[in-house]
Amino acid sequence: MQKDITLIILAAGMGSRFGGLKQITPFGPNDEFIIDYSVYDAIKAGFTKIVFLIKEENYEVFKETIGKRVEPHIKVEYCFQKNDNLPVGYDIPEDRTKPMGTAHAILCCREKVNEPFMIINADDFYGRDAYIKGAEFLRNCNDGSKKYGMIGYLVKNTITENGAVKRGVCEVEENNLKKLIESSVQRVEGKIIAKPLSGAEMFEVEEDDTVSMNMLLFDTTIFDFIVEKFPEFFDRNKDNMESCEFLIPDLLFDLIQEDLATAEVIKTDATWYGVTYKEDAEDVKNALKELVETGEYPNDLWA
Repeated sequence: MQKDITLIILAAGMGSRFGGLKQITPFGPNDEFIIDYSVYDAIKAGFTKIVFLIKEENYEVFKETIGKRVEPHIKVEYCFQKNDNLPVGYDIPEDRTKPMGTAHAILCCREKVNEPFMIINADDFYGRDAYIKGAEFLRNCNDGSKKYGMIGYLVKNTITENGAVKRGVCEVEENNLKKLIESSVQRVEGKIIAKPLSGAEMFEVEEDDTVSMNMLLFDTTIFDFIVEKFPEFFDRNKDNMESCEFLIPDLLFDLIQEDLATAEVIKTDATWYGVTYKEDAEDVKNALKELVETGEYPNDLWA
């Protein structure tokens, strides 16, 4: 019997630089969304459930656009990123509208996820190889082991010619993640330059160096870690509650540093596509068109 594995698609964020909900922007030849291709690849790889993490006010538009297309093909759940599960004794400014970050987003899925799972961003195209390798890792992991995973991309396969992008530059030791430097990465005069978001000195990145695209793999123990670490996050950010975010890469790195968990780096040669800038949209459409023409995807994805 096939082991149940879940894909959580994080879709509660608004694409401010792109100018709206990137998740419901058509990119495929028959007006498919990037999410459509993500779900299609997940099904092909053997995932058994999709969980959409969205804002409650976007439920109807998701249900009527994405949901009605994919629900006939795989089990689908919807979770809402709401602030009704914050640590006891802590609160946020009443006028804050920004989501609390990706670690909080995952926590909002706890009641619907009882099996190993992978997370992705809703507006990123990751390539089928990444799903196949992610599914294999999850099927072989023992729930409760605290041995997590990260799909590692070659930095050259993740950058755009239209400006700098945020990437987690990885230091890998014996196939495990040892260090993650969140950086602004850009090709400059033929070189790939990383500028750490911490303000540390910029450095050159080799074409085949590994970066994280937030395609992370967990067993259910991560939920307890999120609950445990959430108060610490509030204490660290008590003077920045209007905009701070509880991010899953930060939490994962803390767990690695404290020897509470490990993260295996699973490398892929897949090409990542996304829309960081409006100018990227045409590149993504052309890439998907080419993948359809070469037979990687059918012309009408859900026919």
